[in-house]
This record gives sequence, C-alpha cells and structure tokens, in this order.
Amino acid sequence: MNDTNDTTHGVNLETFEAFAGHAAENPADIQFELEARSTYEGTCAHSLATIDSYALGGETIERDTREYTIPYGGWKEVLDAGGWVGATDRMEPIEVALSALASCINVGITINAIANGVDVEHLRTRVRTDFDPAVLFGLAGLDEADSVFENVEVEIEIDGEGVDEEQIDEWAQRAPVYALVSLAQDVDVTIDAKTPVAADD
Repeated sequence: MNDTNDTTHGVNLETFEAFAGHAAENPADIQFELEARSTYEGTCAHSLATIDSYALGGETIERDTREYTIPYGGWKEVLDAGGWVGATDRMEPIEVALSALASCINVGITINAIANGVDVEHLRTRVRTDFDPAVLFGLAGLDEADSVFENVEVEIEIDGEGVDEEQIDEWAQRAPVYALVSLAQDVDVTIDAKTPVAADD
C-alpha cells in the first residue's frame, strides 16, 4: 500500500471529503438503482447470472467492460447424490450471498474508518450459517421458511490504530448487504409466463 499524506488505503482524502459533503447536500445525486438477472442454463439448478448497467442519481451508467457473469450451480457431492448426470461443482447462491455479506461488511467498516481517521491494518470477515433445504425440496411448506436458516454468525478480525469494538460493530451494520439480509424487505414478484396455461375443458 502506497499511502501518502493525501491518500490512505487507495482513497484520496480531499476528494473523499468533497464527495461526502456533496452527498450530504444533494442526497438525490447518490441514489442508486441496481439490478441483476439470471438465465436458466437447461440443467436443474444451473443459471448464468449477469450484472452490468446501474443508475446513479437517475443517470444510467453502462459500458462494455462492466459486464460480469457468474455461473451458479451447486455442490458436486450433493448433485451426485441427487442424480445429476456429470455433476460439476459450481458456486452455490447461498455461499455467494454469504460472501457478499462478508465483503460488504468490509466495505462498511473501511469507508467509515477512512471517514473517521482510523487506520485499518488488517481486516477479515467470516460469515457462516446453518441451512435446512427442506423448504427448497418441497419437504416443508412455505409457512416454515423462517426455519431455513437457524442463524447467521459474523466474525470480524481487525487490527489497527484507534480500533474500537463498538464502533466496528456499528460500521458493520452500516453495510448495505447487512441491511438487505437482516431487515424486512418488500419483494415485489412479477411473473411473465410466456406459455399460456391451458384452460380446463
């Protein structure tokens, strides 16, 4: 890391402070519209997710170099046991969601550390959960969905000058993905069925 008096952890402090000041005075300029999509690949549980454009302050931002794809699937051993032919190991969506939570907690901590003059020398966040797939496989009703995950545990290893545990806990909770998974969200599902359902005779 090549920090100078004006730069820390790869961020120019003068620009950072100017950005934060502008955001405080013009909150509409920092509102995001985010999306992702996922296309089924023809093998049960396999999908290819795509992330590309987003909107910031009402302006859509898109470029060819911002086209990311993620091949999702499952655990080879589980797929083998379940009858998948030629099963391969792929990133599993739950684990990727856990990694997103861990990474976003790092974001929440480091952004607020910079804003508060705390120098983080080491940071690693580990997230784990216990998962019951009964609802997924239709072995339990949707009314039991709150039992799918028994717990979510977060362990934060951090070292640096001026680190305070209560402050770190608060900064972790400022992470957007933390809010996404821990607070009640309205999920508006729209179904666009291309093939009409045949009417009963």
